[in-house]
Amino acid sequence: MRYWKAFSGAVAVAAVTVFAAPVGAAEANVMLTRVSSDPFTNSTSQHATEVEPDTFAHGSTVVGTFQVGRFFSGGSTDIGFVRSGDGGATWGTPGFLPGLTFSAGAAVPYERVSDPSVAFDAAHDTWLISSIPLLPNLSVPIVFVSRSTDDGQTWSPPKTIPPPAAKTVNLDKNWTVCDNTASSPFYGHCYTELDNFGAGDLELMSTSTDGGLTWSTPVPTGGNDKGLGGQPLVQPDGTVIVPFESLNNKIEAFRSTDGGASWAKGVTVSSVRFKGVAGGLRTSPLPTAEIDGAGRVYVAWEDCRFRASCSSNDIVFSTSADGVNWTAASRVPIDPVTSGVDHFIPGLAVDPATAGATARLGLTYYFYPKAGCGGACQLEVGFISSPDGGAHWGTATQLAGPMALSQIAQTSQGPMVGDYISSSFSGGKVATLFAVGLQQPSTTTFDEAMYAPSTPLTVASPSQATNASSTAGAVVPAGGAGTGVTQQSIRRN
Repeated sequence: MRYWKAFSGAVAVAAVTVFAAPVGAAEANVMLTRVSSDPFTNSTSQHATEVEPDTFAHGSTVVGTFQVGRFFSGGSTDIGFVRSGDGGATWGTPGFLPGLTFSAGAAVPYERVSDPSVAFDAAHDTWLISSIPLLPNLSVPIVFVSRSTDDGQTWSPPKTIPPPAAKTVNLDKNWTVCDNTASSPFYGHCYTELDNFGAGDLELMSTSTDGGLTWSTPVPTGGNDKGLGGQPLVQPDGTVIVPFESLNNKIEAFRSTDGGASWAKGVTVSSVRFKGVAGGLRTSPLPTAEIDGAGRVYVAWEDCRFRASCSSNDIVFSTSADGVNWTAASRVPIDPVTSGVDHFIPGLAVDPATAGATARLGLTYYFYPKAGCGGACQLEVGFISSPDGGAHWGTATQLAGPMALSQIAQTSQGPMVGDYISSSFSGGKVATLFAVGLQQPSTTTFDEAMYAPSTPLTVASPSQATNASSTAGAVVPAGGAGTGVTQQSIRRN
């Protein structure tokens, strides 16, 4: 792997050429664009680091958001954003959300901020980025929502989601989505999922009906479900479905059919078998979820059930038309189950202009070419796609890497590129952002920044998608925690 960089601009945005090594039967030649880098200099966090991107697309506009200046013990100096007006073909000058932390110069009591999630509210023509601010004692009393009314170009100081009614409030893992179907009875409702770590990771939901200006007090589900990492999705009829990682080694989902006034008890999507990733890399089976044009929900996560002795993780997925009945977990055929490759931190995209048997899927993910890499792991980024709703997949493509774990942010829960990443469809192609670490850091300096493919990624044609996914062949029972993961290892901040 070789990189050539030509820096320009105040925040050192760069063009990067990547010649990728073979992945499976494919050999890629992928050019990347460096879309943002950490400009901060506060001595309390690690520079230059950018981690944990989320993306959302509306029409030709794609907005990405991510943590900037990662603290070892949790959170970051600020939340960054970057915008493309042409579906990810080019990216504008990156920016940093105002009014979030005193580490970034704001007159607020919050030292750090974490967990950015971006959404678009079509009814109010407003972009939203939610995040969680951390006090110096690392507690999280509220959720922030930053707003943009000029198509994601500039952002106002944040509004606040009120704290839940609870004896102890310490919030985590927010995620925001809006109902953008004009015929929906709840058009213009926006929903934010969060959990209260102070109440045992109680799942909570808050609703806004005015473009994110005001939010309801967060409420639990009918079953007082506990977990984190929920990603709300809205069907065309206004039903909201929220897959999440529960505390009982399952992916579960709950839903609302009344515009967020109430939330039903969660149901099981699938049990999880997860192999702890080598090198202490910070990751767990948080779901990535998307929805097609007809309202079918797709949920993917990392899982080792198809590998002998749970030796490494695949990316698996399940789908549902109603949020209640889910298909058996199916393996994404990135490589053979005997490959020894470990796959994790998936970011799923589903083309909202497609549905059913012709739904187009794109999946970005991180991987180790060798799962048992000990302290010499080589971290890489891959992409694979499906033209038929996940029934068949094309050949995997390597997008970036290899990078050493010493080249990415170090945290109390392991080296970090993000608890999640994201991919989004715009104009039939996939835009995605991911963290890449380039140089061996000194004691205090990194070069971990946000990158995007210089050309949006295309989906394999039916003739190219010759690798069938399957629910068959699980060699490890799909129940229990697998190896190297416990309830306490679920990630925060």
